[in-house]
Amino acid sequence: MTSETAAAAAAPPVGGPAGGVQGSVELIDVVKRFGEFTAVDRLNLTVQPGEFLSLLGPSGCGKTTTLRMLAGFEEPSEGEIVISGRRVQGVPPHKRDVNTVFQAYALFPHMSVAENVAYGLRQKGVSRSDINRRVAEALAMVKMTPLANRKPRQMSGGQQQRVAVARALVNRPSVLLLDEPLGALDRKLREEMQIELKLLQSELGITFIFVTHDQEEALSMSDRIAVMLDGRVEQLADPFTIYEHPTSAFVAGFIGQQNFFRGLAKEGGRVVQDRDLVFRTSRDLRDVVEGQEALAAVRPEAVRVSDAVPAQDHNVIRGKLAGVSHLGDVIQFVITATGEREILARVPRTQAPRILPGAEVYCSWDDEHSLFFSAEQADIVMADPAEPVESGLME
Repeated sequence: MTSETAAAAAAPPVGGPAGGVQGSVELIDVVKRFGEFTAVDRLNLTVQPGEFLSLLGPSGCGKTTTLRMLAGFEEPSEGEIVISGRRVQGVPPHKRDVNTVFQAYALFPHMSVAENVAYGLRQKGVSRSDINRRVAEALAMVKMTPLANRKPRQMSGGQQQRVAVARALVNRPSVLLLDEPLGALDRKLREEMQIELKLLQSELGITFIFVTHDQEEALSMSDRIAVMLDGRVEQLADPFTIYEHPTSAFVAGFIGQQNFFRGLAKEGGRVVQDRDLVFRTSRDLRDVVEGQEALAAVRPEAVRVSDAVPAQDHNVIRGKLAGVSHLGDVIQFVITATGEREILARVPRTQAPRILPGAEVYCSWDDEHSLFFSAEQADIVMADPAEPVESGLME
């Protein structure tokens, strides 16, 4: 043990917003540089014990680098990381109160399920009786007891994922780190595993920190979501707040989809006008200044579609119906408007009008669904906000 490691291991508990409770995590002014590139930039984040927190963002936003620093695979260039009330700088991964599940499950192909789960305990010199008991408990948690003697090649991707989780849980960490663990699964299985992981986390009460670039995954599983961009947290909130009340144009466009329109702010910032198009909001304003360029946004599911002229004189766009897609219980309309704008509208199947492509239609929505952002915010929104922007070299 180096003197730095020994000092970190012997360090007294550190107080803070999470109170140093087992399973709490704090990142304090954390910076991580790779040469001239800053992957994580003055990150401050507190995770409560027993919380399911997702780090969400596009490639290069710093989420995976943050997870690797928590795991001990990378050391911060500046700042402090505190886990369960103790500073962990210089503490190697195997001596931290965390375990990690990766997208590549890295199971030993020549070992059975039970042997894979027991491997870490054997390396630590745990007694055979304790190993058998703890492996049995871990396999029961993930419902893999009947397959204890199978080899990895004899299992599906979802079963291998469960084994990887059991191997991490058998060491009884206070914090479980998950780095895109569902990325290799097909859509149906991924959705099933999302439910199972969330139920498991709720039953065990272990802190989960989950890295993903999948917005739906984060929304469906998390207690809170930290949306990251360029090594910083753009917004930290519960899924409802993140979706309904985004604090930046980037968050608005990255979580789900938005229709964006540039224009000039008027009437104290309550109106954004682009030539003959007038958008109005009843929401709280954020940095929108009258007389300056601004960005109006509305989600596709808030947009009504009709072949009749709406009674309202704002939040209305006339266009031609370019396409209709059937998305299960939702019908998606693609409308082409003046200036080659494309507008998405998603309407519940039972409420969707019967209109054929090529017809003239009107899109409209209520004031409460209009989001306004400043011109500075507009500059970071991509042409297609559903597609993540590459913002760096390292995740």
